[in-house]
Amino acid sequence: MATNYELRYNSHPQDFKSYDTTRIRKEFLLDNLFEAGNVNMVYSMIDRYIVGGVKPQAGEKLLLETIEPLKADYFLERRELGIINVGSKGTVYVDGKAYELGYKDALYVGRGAKEILFEGEGALFYFNSANAHTTYPTKQVSLADAKKIELGSLKTSNERKINQMILSGLVETCQLQMGMTELNEGSVWNTMPAHTHSRRMEAYFYFEVPQDQAVCHFMGEPQETRHMWLQNNQAILSPEWSIHSAAGTSNYIFVWGMAGENLDYSDMDIHKITDLK
Repeated sequence: MATNYELRYNSHPQDFKSYDTTRIRKEFLLDNLFEAGNVNMVYSMIDRYIVGGVKPQAGEKLLLETIEPLKADYFLERRELGIINVGSKGTVYVDGKAYELGYKDALYVGRGAKEILFEGEGALFYFNSANAHTTYPTKQVSLADAKKIELGSLKTSNERKINQMILSGLVETCQLQMGMTELNEGSVWNTMPAHTHSRRMEAYFYFEVPQDQAVCHFMGEPQETRHMWLQNNQAILSPEWSIHSAAGTSNYIFVWGMAGENLDYSDMDIHKITDLK
């Protein structure tokens, strides 16, 4: 087993205007999150958010170890954690207690849990972590338990279901929020009309992108947008000044996670489609 991490720094929107494709991908694209037998993560200075992936092999339990930049004795000493399983059934152990997660099930783990272990051949544990000021109870949320919101229409190619999973009203958290949006067949656009929220950042993780298909993710200030082409199981960091929207060459699913100074899911500034540049 290896624990691999990478540091990413925040960017000013004025500087972002000069980034070419290579630089944008280097700063914001998260790749190779799932490697057999390893725990991989990116520690971003955008709200000190961590995005990672765990892929256990048969017969092993992988430990979520602390990393040097946290200056902590254990990973959740001053943090909280959200996990969504995007693979086969697996088990997460939190200080010895087992939580079995099926495909698309979620688990919130509060600050102070000392030992987090991942088990299950074929399981793919996608996780987000944010700073935490207090401890809230660990809670499992199945896909069936999620609060579901139907949005969009096939006519505008954005008919989709939002599954709110780690969110106020379902789970108490300090600042972390997570959920999953599923696009219906025939729809390709997510988060359109686009929006920004100045009081929190966001990360998008795209999966169930069919082989030989791709997702084009849009980011940047509403009047200064850029795009990146993403493949299956890749993620994007989105600063508070950036829109976060995409269109695929097929329908797909994505996990959204966010953190900041508020827990109001509806706190966002909508930008008219005709105003985007």
